[in-house]
Amino acid sequence: MSTTPSFEELDTSVREQLDLKTFEGKFEVKDFVGSVSEKLISNSKSSSGPFNPVPFIRTFEACVDKLIAFRKDIQAKSEQMEKSVKIAEREYSRKMSDLNKGFEVCLRFSRGDTSALDVLRKERGKEGRRELATVLRRLSVVAREVDLLNAEQTREAIDKYCEKFEKDMLNLFDRCYRKEDPKMMHHCAQTLQDFNGGASCIQIYVNQHDFFINRVRRINDFNTDSELWKTLNDPDSTPPRTEKGLQELFREIRATVGEEAQIVQVVFPNPPLVMQVFLQRVFAQSIQEYMEQLLNKGSSLSTLAFLRVLQLVHTQASSLVEDLKEYELTTSAPRSTSEAAELRRSVIGLVPSGNATNFVTVSLTSMLETAMEELFIPYTEGNRYLEKESKSLSELYMGYLHRYSRYHERANKGKGSMLDRMVNQISAAAATATSGNTASGASAQAAAAIMKFSGFTNAPKQGTPKDPEKPMEDTVKEEDAVLSLDAAEQMLKWHAEAIGRCVVLSPPNEVPKHAFALSRVLAETIGTNYVEVALDTAYAKSEAADPKAEPSLQALSVLRLVDLICHLWQKYVSTALLPLAGSSVTVRREMVIFNNQSVSRIEGAANALMNRLADSIVAWLSSTLAKQKKNEFKPRNDEFSFVSTEPCEACCTMLAKVRDAARQNLSGKNLEVFLTEIGISFNTLLLDHLRKFQVNANGGLTLAKDLKSYQDLIATFDCPALPERFEFICQLGKIFLIEPEILKSYITESALARIDLNLLRPYLMQRSDWQTFEKGFDGQSVGGVDGISINAPMNGTGFGGVAETKGFRERLGMARLSTMMRELEGLRIGDTVSSNLSSGFSFTRGFGGHGNSGS
Repeated sequence: MSTTPSFEELDTSVREQLDLKTFEGKFEVKDFVGSVSEKLISNSKSSSGPFNPVPFIRTFEACVDKLIAFRKDIQAKSEQMEKSVKIAEREYSRKMSDLNKGFEVCLRFSRGDTSALDVLRKERGKEGRRELATVLRRLSVVAREVDLLNAEQTREAIDKYCEKFEKDMLNLFDRCYRKEDPKMMHHCAQTLQDFNGGASCIQIYVNQHDFFINRVRRINDFNTDSELWKTLNDPDSTPPRTEKGLQELFREIRATVGEEAQIVQVVFPNPPLVMQVFLQRVFAQSIQEYMEQLLNKGSSLSTLAFLRVLQLVHTQASSLVEDLKEYELTTSAPRSTSEAAELRRSVIGLVPSGNATNFVTVSLTSMLETAMEELFIPYTEGNRYLEKESKSLSELYMGYLHRYSRYHERANKGKGSMLDRMVNQISAAAATATSGNTASGASAQAAAAIMKFSGFTNAPKQGTPKDPEKPMEDTVKEEDAVLSLDAAEQMLKWHAEAIGRCVVLSPPNEVPKHAFALSRVLAETIGTNYVEVALDTAYAKSEAADPKAEPSLQALSVLRLVDLICHLWQKYVSTALLPLAGSSVTVRREMVIFNNQSVSRIEGAANALMNRLADSIVAWLSSTLAKQKKNEFKPRNDEFSFVSTEPCEACCTMLAKVRDAARQNLSGKNLEVFLTEIGISFNTLLLDHLRKFQVNANGGLTLAKDLKSYQDLIATFDCPALPERFEFICQLGKIFLIEPEILKSYITESALARIDLNLLRPYLMQRSDWQTFEKGFDGQSVGGVDGISINAPMNGTGFGGVAETKGFRERLGMARLSTMMRELEGLRIGDTVSSNLSSGFSFTRGFGGHGNSGS
């Protein structure tokens, strides 16, 4: 026997009929039965067998079950709706009764009768006051919304009565507050909340709190921490972490809030609102007033003191806010929408933060964070903080480098004032800020800040001192102008302190931009106004030096300090500044580009100084060789002495000094390139020197002694490109010692075989006996290099000569013999020498796409 099918097993047409919409409106049972059985009848007719009633029975059984379920659901909903209607009717009846009472009271008010309300106020105690508060609130609504007889006078009478009631309740609350009666205080607060939201009750509670009264009495007793103010202005001292008065204030706040949290929960029906009003008053009055006193005191000392105080207060206030967040109280919501609206309206004007509509729903945590932010907005909004920080750094750096700048200003007097150039450079960057160049906006802000707060302008100086007899400032000494690694560390230390404040006081999204601006201040100081100034002065001294005097090697010590300072500076940038710009790809890219440009500019100045020093050294060596006596390599037999000549000893002494000074101050590729350049240039000088003197057999021994001394000294340079050059020149010197009979074979079998004979001829002509065997060499080629013209005219400076005013590239290429020597495969001259010093000096940089180079 088949079972009754479930609702889901029924045909689709049957399920559509078993829907509540079918029974809505006009319903006919006959039509319903016909619709359900229509398909069953069709199937029965199409069947060839006898009539089968089972499908009809099972389908209608399922339909009946579904209809019974519908009936139960409808009955339950009907019962629930009947209950809701009864409740609504009772509420309506109550409201109508209250409204009628309100109208009745209004009518009595219009006649001046307040006896019923007086009974509630005076004779019914707490319950009467609570009921009266509700009646007066509704009465106020009726008086505002309904036009009655003598409506204006009635409203005035109601308002006066309400004011009197509120005043009486506030006086009662005040008396209970003074008696420390929390139960009655709670009654008054609850009654006033029923009456108008309780804002006036909260206000009187906060205004009369002992914490604010005592703080006002002590407002003039500003307790300064004497130890703190003694060291606050010293940039070398550790920034303070606490201030006694502020520490005492915050300790008192923590203790007071802890007590108030318990009292407020007992007294007020809406504790979170009261706590927020109380804490906002704490921040807006107590903390802000003391903070302003501290900042005014710091500002009177210096910008650095102001910033240190600002950071101190921010750190302490942040800790206080985190502690106060623990006092998040549970919310007691108003009992109706109208009460909530009245409460919000009543809070307007009481809450200093402005939007009272949202105040009730704001959490204590959000309110504290907002109060903390508003506390510091006057000092951090826009570019105010960045300007202060830039001003502080500019004051510190200019004060620290004052004597240094004065010395270099005088040293560079002929080239224009160093301070003038410094101001002009910063002025150009500051001008960018006003021109609206977005590509360098952050940098221009820093430069503009320096110009704004340093007191310098790029306007031309006007007039002269009125009193020419007025004594000058303290004289500066040369030691004031020496580069110092300690000074660089000091400037970086001050900058690191500023960056630390920047991270604390700047909004997180502004940290990359502010870090970039402050990095520009550092670059302008340590790069342009410190390192580059020292390089400029060293270059100027080298240019002004007596060309006849032995050149000073002091520039190498300057280069050494420049290298160390720049390495320290770049290490600081990569470690401390670049990570702060990580959140902004654009700012980080600009910072890297700017930093690399700054370093490249210093490298260029250092390279120019190194070139100038090398020029001076080579020029002195050239003038020393020029002091060689005309017949010093052609002595008579009785004048011969197998010792080095005086120019040789002087040159060797100078080369040894250069070697020792270079090793002491340079390293890596910088050392190799510099010594290689000196060696190659000296080699070129010797090639020209050998063409100028007649040499006999005895003089050849003296010459060989000189050349050997040069070779031994140059070998101590440890430069791969030099030994074979001086070995070649020693072999060239031996042509003055070889007998004429074997000279040809010597040239053929030695390294000289690779040199065209016509290039060797000027040297052979310096032999004193050359005329006796000259014909033996006429028209013969003992060797040569393909592509070199035998009859090519010689350089205007002489074969292998040196134009002292030219640069290194000119010196390396001016003599065809030296050019040929570079091209000879066996000499293995590397790219280091051919690239010259114009790309020789470099610093080690660890970021921004620059590879490491020895330094």
